Amino acid sequence: GVWNQMKWLLAWPLCLLLYFTVPNVSTARWENWFMLSFILSTMWIASFSYVMVWMVTVIGFTFGTPDVIMGITFLAAGTSVPDCMASLIVARQGMGDMAVSNSIGSNVFDILVGLGLPWALQTLAINYGSDIKLNSKGLIFSVGLLLASVFLTVMGVHLNKWTLDRRLGLMCLLLYSVFLCFSCLIEYNIFTFVNLPTCRDD
Repeated sequence: GVWNQMKWLLAWPLCLLLYFTVPNVSTARWENWFMLSFILSTMWIASFSYVMVWMVTVIGFTFGTPDVIMGITFLAAGTSVPDCMASLIVARQGMGDMAVSNSIGSNVFDILVGLGLPWALQTLAINYGSDIKLNSKGLIFSVGLLLASVFLTVMGVHLNKWTLDRRLGLMCLLLYSVFLCFSCLIEYNIFTFVNLPTCRDD
């Protein structure tokens, strides 16, 4: 259809770039170059992530949206789509344990390594002895909501006799909606003044 043609047209430059820069290990010629393919893929993902963060920051500044809200909505959704697709694939294959482990493990990795490694490099290698300031005081409330949502999710799985079905999926979507609404209200200073703008003109 027309939609598939549009998707192919938009993805064609990217596919061409990756075709010439990342070895295809599914072919006999490059099957032993899997480590190089992994490293190059990781570098491309890092480059795309940098561009995505920069674009989200500029868009949020243009529309006057706090950086934290852009982070917990668009940025979080953009980085979680690959994890969602991976969990969906293994869940359809009947491996529900792997799907749940992937979702939990990826978030633990994001928090401990995704935050810890850049902070360590900044404070130890780039600018030794420096510290990183967090402008939003509402993050403590977001972390509390996150812990509450994790607890309720585990409790829901337990009450559902450790089975994944439509009812549990709807409950998870409802919990995410509640988390998103409360986080946005907190960052917009609806309950109390906690957020200062990150991007400034001066």
